[in-house]
Amino acid sequence: MFEAQAICTPTRLQLPIFTRNCISRPRIGFVARISNPNELLCQTHSCFFLSPLEDIRTQTRFTFNASSSSVGSAEYIEEPATKVRFQTSLSLPGCSISLSLLGTGYREKVFAIIGVKVYAAGLYVNQSILNSLNAWKGRSAAEIQEDSSLFSTIFQSPLEKSLQIVLVRDVDGKTFWDALNDAISPRIKSPTPVDESALSTFRSIFQGQPLKKGTFIFLTWPDPSKMLVCISADGLPSSVDAAIESENVALALFDVFFGDTPVSSSLKSSVVNGLESVLK
Repeated sequence: MFEAQAICTPTRLQLPIFTRNCISRPRIGFVARISNPNELLCQTHSCFFLSPLEDIRTQTRFTFNASSSSVGSAEYIEEPATKVRFQTSLSLPGCSISLSLLGTGYREKVFAIIGVKVYAAGLYVNQSILNSLNAWKGRSAAEIQEDSSLFSTIFQSPLEKSLQIVLVRDVDGKTFWDALNDAISPRIKSPTPVDESALSTFRSIFQGQPLKKGTFIFLTWPDPSKMLVCISADGLPSSVDAAIESENVALALFDVFFGDTPVSSSLKSSVVNGLESVLK
């Protein structure tokens, strides 16, 4: 039931050649007596984003070279728990420059004693963001982890950052949205009409859309006031599906993953380790 911690420390590489088939088949194991883990997964939509799981036991560590466009030692980094591979550098719709992978993790929900992995995720950033983080140079991973102002600085930067989510099982679009909304709503205490409109736009992207295993979902923040959403069932997206024009909604979603109570502690811990490496 419990995986051993895996540490991956890549070195530098040349710019990767992008391919569309950039994920591997995830392998998920269940106790033999559970004949249909999907039934467990669908008992509550809140399993995807609520109540952060202490899944730090599997992390991936990166060496991030701020003076070049490379991250890692190969074109891909594998997230150990799900075996999903992430490209070390990506060009995405709505981004003016290639983004580099800073860390990966996964989301898991436990039903009884069964751990069900839902998705893998990776954070990509414009390398110039590092220039705004000089105040944290020389900090340890533990110090970075406890200092929420660092992630606030990353979010407030007018430079691109993007979260790639890769589903490792089939999920109904409505279920995915309901779970996402349940995580966002408590973070917006008094939504404005602009926020309500943005949430309605966000919801319409997922409603009625089946999300198959292997689907890519990109949440990209080109600046603090906007979030771009791209969904692709066939490799990297070529266009933006929706633009969310609300800083409150954009911040709430960033906080879901990188706030004080992240839904994937393995993802935040991996990003923290990456930041520790590049801020030495």
